[in-house]
Amino acid sequence: MSMPPSSNSTTDAPLYEAEIDLAPIKARRLVIVGYGNHGRAHALNLRDYGVEAIVIALREGSPRYATAREDGFDVMDMDRAAQWGDAFSILAADEAHGQIWRDHLAPHHRAGKAYMFCHGFSIEYGLIDPPPDADILLCSPKGPGGAVRATYLKGGGLIGFYGVHQDASGTGKALALAYMAGVGCGRAGIYPSTFREEALSDILGEQAVLVGGLVALARQGFETLVKAGVSPRMAYIDSVHEIKYLADLIHTRGVHGMYGAISDTAEFGAHRVEDKIATALAPVFEEISRDVISGRFAQDWVADFEKDRESLYRARAAWKDHPLDAAGAQMRAMITKWEG
Repeated sequence: MSMPPSSNSTTDAPLYEAEIDLAPIKARRLVIVGYGNHGRAHALNLRDYGVEAIVIALREGSPRYATAREDGFDVMDMDRAAQWGDAFSILAADEAHGQIWRDHLAPHHRAGKAYMFCHGFSIEYGLIDPPPDADILLCSPKGPGGAVRATYLKGGGLIGFYGVHQDASGTGKALALAYMAGVGCGRAGIYPSTFREEALSDILGEQAVLVGGLVALARQGFETLVKAGVSPRMAYIDSVHEIKYLADLIHTRGVHGMYGAISDTAEFGAHRVEDKIATALAPVFEEISRDVISGRFAQDWVADFEKDRESLYRARAAWKDHPLDAAGAQMRAMITKWEG
């Protein structure tokens, strides 16, 4: 099956901070909802860019309260912040957005407020049904929250994507771009996108490649080597530990450059099996695509979240005693000692 077309072409030129006016975000009473990795990084970067009216909204009893206060921010409970703010960056966990919206934000909504989202999940899959008199904006730095801050402190930024799902005020694009520049993405480049594109790309990438696919390949490689008589220690090094080295090469040089940097034996063997593995994976990837595009994954995940993440924690616990992790713990203790 084919993916829905992207809303923007690959020829769209990125925007940079010199082209973007930060006045729209500086003029707002900005509420950062949640103070995890993304919430903290966004708040700190925006403040460094001169955004002064920032409040952190947290649930009562949140363990993040002390950190936000130590960082010098005013902290309010969700309802008080919902009344105070006129622009909201909703950076709590995606699966919690529906509850936050229903219980705290929607009851205090007024025409003209803007709601910004780092991911497309909660809008694309209907966790939030926004009122027509609100601006609904995608403001998505592409990377983990820690990298948003760390890259900024090094003088750079992450590539970002913005989208305007609903523009009741007529100024939504300017606000989204100002926010993106304020978290540092204007240093690297900001591209247009949509909530749908971001949600599909993010979820499919995580499930099929970056997390689910990577772990499955590593596990299969480890188990196959052990079955063939290789020690768990050696199997861990060759099927798990060295992933980082190859990932770093691809990150800095691309796939072509990575192949040029490794041994000819490794490259020759890789080319022999690339298509075989891709062919075997194709039906699995198609199934994942259908699950995500239909919204079934989102429904299942929200249902599990509302049951206190029962299946998630059960699956995580199953890894605790897996031989791969046991071998890894032993080898990491030795490797860390020498690699630092």
